[in-house]
Amino acid sequence: MPEHATPQRLSPPARRRRRPLLAGCVAVAAALGLAACGTANGALRPQPGITASGAGTPAPSAPPTAAASSAGTPSSPGPSASTPAAPATPRPGTPKPTTPNPPPPSTSRPPTHAPTQPPSHTPGTPPATRPPTTTPVPPPPPSSDGVSTSVVRSTASGGRTVALTFDDGPGPATGQILDLLAQYGVKATFCQVGQQAAANPAMVRRIVAAGHRLCDHSVDHPQPFAALPHDRAVSEISRAKDMIVQAGGPGTRVSWFRAPGGGFTADNQRIAADLGLRPLGWSVDPRDWARPGVASIVSTVQGQLRPGGVVLMHDGGGDRSQSVAALKQLLPWLVAQGYHFDFPAG
Repeated sequence: MPEHATPQRLSPPARRRRRPLLAGCVAVAAALGLAACGTANGALRPQPGITASGAGTPAPSAPPTAAASSAGTPSSPGPSASTPAAPATPRPGTPKPTTPNPPPPSTSRPPTHAPTQPPSHTPGTPPATRPPTTTPVPPPPPSSDGVSTSVVRSTASGGRTVALTFDDGPGPATGQILDLLAQYGVKATFCQVGQQAAANPAMVRRIVAAGHRLCDHSVDHPQPFAALPHDRAVSEISRAKDMIVQAGGPGTRVSWFRAPGGGFTADNQRIAADLGLRPLGWSVDPRDWARPGVASIVSTVQGQLRPGGVVLMHDGGGDRSQSVAALKQLLPWLVAQGYHFDFPAG
């Protein structure tokens, strides 16, 4: 009421009617205050039947009233940036939402790097062994003029024949070897280094005049020959052929190419074939260049030689006295074994 207003006095009957009303109000206020205090205390203490996992369902609490707030009952703090909001309590009789559990990872699915097909044998049982399969590598096609690019390792005639070949000359031992071959009427093949041929043209002409044949063995015998780049291999093969032909004079023919150290590749075999040269290998190697001893050279040739074989020996590139001495023993042995002398397949 306004401050200047004077309170109106009640009559005695009215005051008597007011007392029970006031007493009822006081009782109601007290009951509400106790209920509010119980609610506040319940908010601070865990309720019976409620576990940390949320298995129990709490009884609903009466919301605080304005009277309880005015009586000093603390209200629930609202969510703030530092205090997360409490999850809403589900109502009685309402099923709680459940999150479906993800299915357990399958143990039967193989990892991405494992084969999808099961093994062909049971665990604990060794797999059946199979002989390794080897796919034969076909030889490169012949050159444009019909010369094969495959490496020759046999004689032209086959049968009980043998082809003698001599590398790295002409050298100091070449004349002695020519004399021995002439003594037995044997024709052989000389694989010549281009620089050696250019330095000994008279010996090259003697070889050709005696009916022997010539083979290109590169310009200066670089090794490993298989590692040479294409252009260098072309130069080594083509220039050596020209040098040998020039040293031998008109009509000199070079029929084969032997890679130094046997370093053949598909590339240098093709280069040789394009120059009209058949790649030439061997089937018997006594390693006479290492000077293992005359007996070792002889026994190796006798042990490795089979009909149609190609024997590798040396007439240049160093001291070849052991090679000459071994040839003195091998020639009569070959004749006694019924071998005929031939050239390599061309």
